[in-house]
Amino acid sequence: VQLQASGGGLVQAGGSLRLSCVVSGRISRINNMGWFRQAPGQERELVAAITSGGNTNYADSVKGRFTVSRDNAKNTAYLQMNSLKPEDTAVYSCNADFLYYNDNDEPVAQRSWGQGTLVTVSS
Repeated sequence: VQLQASGGGLVQAGGSLRLSCVVSGRISRINNMGWFRQAPGQERELVAAITSGGNTNYADSVKGRFTVSRDNAKNTAYLQMNSLKPEDTAVYSCNADFLYYNDNDEPVAQRSWGQGTLVTVSS
């Protein structure tokens, strides 16, 4: 099972980006998915999370600007980031809690992380 995050880049303040996180492999079910970020010299922080039923929660710093969503048929979560600020600059990564089928076709619970994607917001 792999998580692949993409969509980062360089954008001016006030601009928008959309990040994607795709879970691939022998997946039985994906439960919670989350987006995190880590700026240089800072701790990693939760940005947004979404349950399998679509319930969401956000860091106070991004409420009203970021929207997390998911497409369960595509095993993909998205993070739409609007009104970006220089302080949003960070490496963004995703994680997921899921069940996958092992070699014995038994469902196994696991949490995995995708590699980060860099978001740079210029002033």
